[in-house]
This record gives sequence, C-alpha cells and structure tokens, in this order.
Amino acid sequence: MKLTELFLGELDREAKITRRALERVPEGRDDWKPHDKSMPLGRLASLVAMMPSWITMMIDKDELDLNPPGGSSSSFARQLRTTKDLMQALDEGVSGARTALQRTSEEHLMKPWRLLVAGKVVAEQPRHIMLRDSINHLAHHRGQLTVYLRLNDVPVPAMYGPSADDQRFD
Repeated sequence: MKLTELFLGELDREAKITRRALERVPEGRDDWKPHDKSMPLGRLASLVAMMPSWITMMIDKDELDLNPPGGSSSSFARQLRTTKDLMQALDEGVSGARTALQRTSEEHLMKPWRLLVAGKVVAEQPRHIMLRDSINHLAHHRGQLTVYLRLNDVPVPAMYGPSADDQRFD
C-alpha cells in the first residue's frame, strides 16, 4: 500500500469522527475553559477544525514558523465562532488535504519538513512522519475537546467506539 493511500484512508476516518465532535460545540461559550492554564473552548474547537489543513501545508511547503521574525500571524490562529464556520473549515481542510495527498508522490513524502519557532528548528522529520504526527495531534486535541463537551453537559459522540452518550458502533 502506498503512503498516500494510507493517509487518505486515515483522513477520511478522522474527518468523520472530528465532525461529530465539532457539531456539538456549544456556540457562545468561546471563552470557557476548565482551568486557567487551559486553552479556551473556542480556540480549541477552531484548532481542531483547521488541523486537517495542516496536511496540505506540509505537502506544499517545506516548513512552518509558529512565531516568525516580524511577528506575522498564521492563518491557523484565527478563531471560528459558529458551528457553520467550524464545519466549513473542517470541510475545506479535508478537501484540500485529499487533493494534496492525491497529487503528491511517495518520493516527496520522504523529503524533510521542518517546524520552527522564531527561526529555530524545533522538529525536522520526513514529511510522512510529520503527517502522521499531525493526525495523532488531531486525535489528541479532539480528545481534549470531548472532555470540554462533557464538562459543559454536552453529550459526547461516539468516536472509535460507543461513548456513554452515543452507542453507535460505526
């Protein structure tokens, strides 16, 4: 199996369950957080919605600086305020990622990709490793989001199996 096929399958599975979580994010609670050190709900939901677009960026660009010299801001830092906006960002990110994966090559996925902070390299691995890490990162933040849902008395959707609120097995 080619890496691109593996990632396309993984993207489709993760997009489906990410949608379930994002559909339940309560509007008007953007600033809520479970602890002073925690990320606010709106920022977390926006991050989860935009994370599939990281795949496109990692295929199309050689690096990302999270705090570039000159202080420009990332398009990944914007906050989405409505369920409609979250769904649109997710759909656009997944669509772009599918297109990028379909047009890339196995050889390109072996080339290095770098993450920088203020011009300093903090991670550098072959693209396929960084892509896999980004999918794992999505699962991590989506898990955080389901905890936030529970703490806001919102039913938690089934993900990899049933939840206490959703007994589906798909």
